[in-house]
Order: sequence, then C-alpha cells, then structure tokens
Amino acid sequence: MRTILLIEDDADMRENTAEILELADYRVLKADNGRRGVEIARKEVPDLVLCDIMMPDLDGYGVLHMLSRIPATAEVPFIFLSAKAERSDVRKGMELGADDYLTKPFEEGELLNAIEGRLKRSELFRKGFENGFDGLNQFMDQAKGLDALKHIGQDRKTRRVEKKDVLFHEGDEMRTVPYIVHGKVRTFKINNDGKELVTGLHGEGDFVGFMGLLENGRAMETAEALEACDVAFIPREDLLALLYKDRDVSIRFIKILARNVKEREEHLLQLAYSSVRQRVAQALLRVHDRYADEKAAGLGVHISREDLASIVGTATESLIRCLTDLKEEGLIDTLGREIRIVDKSGLQKLAHR
Repeated sequence: MRTILLIEDDADMRENTAEILELADYRVLKADNGRRGVEIARKEVPDLVLCDIMMPDLDGYGVLHMLSRIPATAEVPFIFLSAKAERSDVRKGMELGADDYLTKPFEEGELLNAIEGRLKRSELFRKGFENGFDGLNQFMDQAKGLDALKHIGQDRKTRRVEKKDVLFHEGDEMRTVPYIVHGKVRTFKINNDGKELVTGLHGEGDFVGFMGLLENGRAMETAEALEACDVAFIPREDLLALLYKDRDVSIRFIKILARNVKEREEHLLQLAYSSVRQRVAQALLRVHDRYADEKAAGLGVHISREDLASIVGTATESLIRCLTDLKEEGLIDTLGREIRIVDKSGLQKLAHR
C-alpha cells in the first residue's frame, strides 16, 4: 500500500481529502502544520506529499525547501494544494521543484489522477538504469518522452579517439561533454612550473569535464585519452536540460554525474599530504580499482610509466625506482607495461600509513 503524507492546516479539508485517499486504498499520514509535516516525512519517508501552501509558521514553500535537502525525501513527489490560483503562485511552486499544483476546491478524480500520474512517473525514473552507454541511452530515451525534454538526444553517435588525443583543453568552451563508452581518459592541470597535476582518472560510464560546464561554461582542466577510446559527445544543451527541466530526471541524472566526485576529492588530498611511496601505492590501487573490467579478468593494468608518474605527481625516474622497490618487497609484479598487484593488503597498508 502506498503512503501519502497530507499536510493541511484546515481541519475539514484535511479530513475530507484523507477520506478520499483512504477510499482509493492509500495509507494516509496527516499533519496540521508544516513543521509537523517535515518531522513525519523524515520518519516515514512517504511515497508522495500533498501540501497546502498558505500555513502559519512554516508554509508549503518552506516544507518543500526542507524536504528537498534531506537525501531520504529529496526524490519524493510533491504536490501543492492551494486556494490561490494566481499564476505567480503556480510559477513559484514549480521553480522550487514541486511536481504538480492543484487549486482548491478540486474534484476527486482530479486529485486521484494527479497522484497516480506523479507516482507512476517517479517510479519510472527511480528504478535505475543499466550501467554504461546502453543505460544512458535508456535514460535519455525515457526522458525524451516528457514534453519538456522531447528535443534532447538527437545525435548520440560515438566516435573513436586515439591514444594521446586531447578531448578538450583547459579553458575551452564546453559545447559538448564527453561520455566515455569504452576506454580510459585522464584529466590534468598544468601549474606555473609547467608540471602536470592529474585531477582524475575516468573510464566507461563517466562524463568528463561537466563541472567546467556548470561552473562557467569552460573546461577547468585538460582531458587526454590514455588509450584508444570510444566517446560520445553530449551537447551541452542536452546536459543542462537533463539537470534543470524536470525534477525526476534531474535527481536521477545528478546521481549519474556524481559517481566520481568523492574519488576526486580523496585523490587531491592524497597528493597534498602523502609521501611518494604512499602516492604510488594509492595510484596503483586507484588504477586497478577504477578499471574494474581488467581487475575482474584477473589481469594487471597496462599503463605507461610516464602516465603513472603524472597520476602520482612525481618524476618518471622517481616512479620507476619506487616500482622497483615495491616489486622487490613482493607487493607488485611487472611485465613490460603491465603492473600486477601481488599483495593488495600490503599495498593498502602502505597507502594508508
């Protein structure tokens, strides 16, 4: 049975609406003010919220604002109820992220249809999608079925990018955002001394450089292929539409984009505070864990010493000496460019000393 939280300060309206919902086989939670409604939502996490706008102490806009910032309730569909029908009220509610808006008095059928429509739509996008390019295509095709997003995804063809090819340079205008279908890409910045600082490692299923688009429309780093890659270049208009034009789509798309943010933050901290040996161990673990297809196959990772050195943030000669030491200590093994982790627990201890 689906649960609906009804927040309404008018006792008669609250009881009448609750009765309609209960007869339609919904479980109804009731709150007579906004603050009480937020408390119930935190505790119960309903399937949908119906909320009056004009309430004392905390109005409906405040309720929506608070629930949208709680991870557990951010995705819950939200419908405003109000006796006011001015366009400014409708616009304000939608700008804040409401899914729908019903003007009191409303018909029973109008209420139930709005609820059922929002629940079905929410479930469609909350169910998740396959990993990789097929999953992205499924997501975008589904989003394209909505009126606000019907023009996205006209061209999602991939193209081949060869090893060492640059996808974009730091400072470039981001007209498209690369999505890696197959292959590996690194991003880096160059400091005042001309040295490279690797800011990220990216693989299948990653969007590269989207933060630059969101910040100021320009690339904040340079992206270079570590090997031959298949890359889809998503138009910036499509990416911005997925982020801003529909709440259900936006929440799902943000989760797709944010998958490597924590990894990047940890990497930058490691560069700042770790020794060279620690950084080499951290980089080897990151490279192996990041490219899980090779890990699953029981193989090492093929990567040039120059690329690994730039990831670590040290000279190639220093890296090679460190790899030799790690090999002698039985932590890794090497064969040409392939680096295989032999003692993962030992390498982890070194990385996190």
